Amino acid sequence: MATATQSNYEVLGQHADALRIIFETLPIAVMVADTDGRIIFCNPAAEKILGAEETFHETNWPAIHGWYRPDQVTLLPPEQLPLVRAVRGERVTDELVFLRGSENGRGAGAWIRVNAWPLRDARSELCGGVVMFHDFTEGRKALQMLNLLAHVVEQTGDNVILTDRNGTIQYVNPAFEATTGYSKEEAVGKTPRLLKSGLHDAGYYRELWQRLQAGRPCQGMVINRKKSGELYWAQQAITPIRDETGQLTQFVSVLRDITELRKKQEQEFQLQLARDVQKQFYAAAPSVPGLEIGAAAYPAYETGGDYFDFIPTADGSLVIAVGDVEGHGFGSALVMALTRAYLRSFVAMDLPLNDVLEQVNRMLYKDLESGRFVTLALAKIDSHHRCLSFASAGHVSGFLLTHGEDEPSPLESTGPPLGLFADSKFGWREKIPLQVGQTLLLMTDGASESASQDGTEFGDERVLACLAERRTQNAQNIADGIFEAARSFVNYEPQMDDITSVVIRVTS
Repeated sequence: MATATQSNYEVLGQHADALRIIFETLPIAVMVADTDGRIIFCNPAAEKILGAEETFHETNWPAIHGWYRPDQVTLLPPEQLPLVRAVRGERVTDELVFLRGSENGRGAGAWIRVNAWPLRDARSELCGGVVMFHDFTEGRKALQMLNLLAHVVEQTGDNVILTDRNGTIQYVNPAFEATTGYSKEEAVGKTPRLLKSGLHDAGYYRELWQRLQAGRPCQGMVINRKKSGELYWAQQAITPIRDETGQLTQFVSVLRDITELRKKQEQEFQLQLARDVQKQFYAAAPSVPGLEIGAAAYPAYETGGDYFDFIPTADGSLVIAVGDVEGHGFGSALVMALTRAYLRSFVAMDLPLNDVLEQVNRMLYKDLESGRFVTLALAKIDSHHRCLSFASAGHVSGFLLTHGEDEPSPLESTGPPLGLFADSKFGWREKIPLQVGQTLLLMTDGASESASQDGTEFGDERVLACLAERRTQNAQNIADGIFEAARSFVNYEPQMDDITSVVIRVTS
């Protein structure tokens, strides 16, 4: 068994037959030379790229010519050839070389990316060198393949499993051990069934095995189980290997753990669902005689569940709601939808605003997970009596601005956030007189807490200054203008929170 001090090459050497089979099937060129520069291994991909009509086996590496520097003019001298340098003990990393076209079949020539490194024996003495290269002419696609191969060779990326034709494991690389938790000794001699998760039915495995026994490659996603019992998603490709007579001899399986990718995709999917739900519940601003109403909501990527609504009542009044659901993602969107449903139900019962908040709080307390909450501001405008009532459950302050007055009247929270305590009580302000020219602003904390790179927040004062600067504009332009001012202040850095504003102007 390999000790912890043995090099990767010593470990690879113990599995030379398995690795030879793997390298023979790789689309990346591999050549190995001894200390005299004599080539002792050259896979078919190398011969194809170099345009060889015969094998390079036993050829002296310096005799292979036609390699140029990236200027396509300067010929690489023999001592600078990558494999020669590797044999001398030098590491060559991702160098670009041009192969001049000639009668050997390379046409106009080809660009290749080259990696080479020395080989050492168990005593750390130099015993040869290996060079790996691929056609870089097509660019990115070949580079990605090289990166994949580098992960396999250096044993830090994808899992590689080699089995015989009966499915008995002959070789696994250290990446397999790191991913699954099974050591090489525990895996060799077993079958890949030791990774069976129990989430695929018998028909899945039967069809897979029938396809492989027929000599057809298979690829797709599979859910496996680690030694610890933890499940993980893997992108799997299984390739049948045939000998010179065409007989099926072995299978090479390459698996990539994509669990984190799947989680990210799921998170992105949930965020998109949350944004879609959120947008559906943004009510259009109603037309109310004597009032001009504007509303703007700009969700961030990591949407937090901002909410606004306009709810007409039986007596002809209008209830305006602006809320913010704690947290992110689809769960917050569902809480927002639930809050909206409860709120509309209790407003329809013609309860005072503080009683509405108490009832909604009682329902949310039963529904929400511990620690989750909703902040909510409610304003009721009685256009017949020209007055305003207000109540707030832990929400940021609103403001009532009167034309000609320097200081706005804050509309502060009158109780705790919803969903935290079963029997929360809420105060309210009622019958606040309204005058022509006044402006009511309700918002979430997205604008005021927008911060520049030095940590300075946009703040309520800048929000109010923006409101004052645009007081001659219509309500919708004012609401949109608050968002634009906040985004400009942070130099349009990525938006960290939803920005929502509702503006109501008393016009007559």
